[in-house]
Amino acid sequence: MADSLQELRDMSDEQLGLTIKEAAENLFRLRVQAQTEKLDSPSEIRRNRRLIARVKTIQTQRAMAAAAKADKQTA
Repeated sequence: MADSLQELRDMSDEQLGLTIKEAAENLFRLRVQAQTEKLDSPSEIRRNRRLIARVKTIQTQRAMAAAAKADKQTA
């Protein structure tokens, strides 16, 4: 998993998709562990939620930039 925001920004769209998928699967496993009271590190849940949010933010920013660029070209 990427640690820094800059590492995430340097990733391609495909890599970001894989990162978000991996983080979501990991988050699911952590939530199951939390329900069965076998979670070693509760902070991992927060870390994964924040990673997912960061990736989604970057994807949204890229989509907005692409839409703005397309609008400029058609205008």
